[in-house]
Amino acid sequence: MSWSPSTYLAFADERTRPAADLLARAPSENPARVADLGCGPGNSTALLAARWPQAKIEGIDSSPQMIEAAKKSGVAADFTLADLASWTPAAAYDVIFSNATYQWLPDHRVLLPRLMGFVAKGGVFAFQVPNNQYSPSHTLMRDVAAQGPWVEKLANVRGIFVERVQTYFDILAPHAASLDIWASEYLHVLDGEDAVFRWVSGTGLRPFLDALDADERETFTREYKARLNVAYPRRADGKTLFPFSRLFAVAKI
Repeated sequence: MSWSPSTYLAFADERTRPAADLLARAPSENPARVADLGCGPGNSTALLAARWPQAKIEGIDSSPQMIEAAKKSGVAADFTLADLASWTPAAAYDVIFSNATYQWLPDHRVLLPRLMGFVAKGGVFAFQVPNNQYSPSHTLMRDVAAQGPWVEKLANVRGIFVERVQTYFDILAPHAASLDIWASEYLHVLDGEDAVFRWVSGTGLRPFLDALDADERETFTREYKARLNVAYPRRADGKTLFPFSRLFAVAKI
């Protein structure tokens, strides 16, 4: 799946705010080694480097485009290309942090305990995932995918994997000394035409568009935009209100 750092960063402030909120609840004072899993273009990694300037910070992502952008960001960190589903570090970390990444990886009952095993005793495992898979932005995307000539092409498009809050407690609690889980809904105030479409173009829409040829992509986009603009109408002041729920977890190991 291809990623566009510039498209992703079109809403950099809104995408970075949950990372800052997660980091504020991470109880680690002087970690020596910190990993940012799914670091993207380095916006979340910059927060980690600012909070812990003496730590060795590593950013890991599966997208070559994102890693390239992160390396150019000027953030004081080492950036590595790796698939988190099979990633195995050489040594444990004091903090493993992840902002909006695990939703792209299946089987959290296996994945998360495995990643928690790479955190040193007394360390912190903290992550945030979008929790809006049943919002119109995503249900309409799936509806259009299921109703056009591209049905077969999009039948097995990479999904989004997010569990219920209670399920994350069941997954994480056996491996944690303490656990803090919560959900927050942000009301993003977006500017310009097709604002919600531009938002999802940098994330959830990518697998669908990547699977289509140019003509199909144009038709799919036109239909999806029309439905989005009904669900999220642009106001008279030019703003579009986009409620966005996210799920957070901080485990002390």
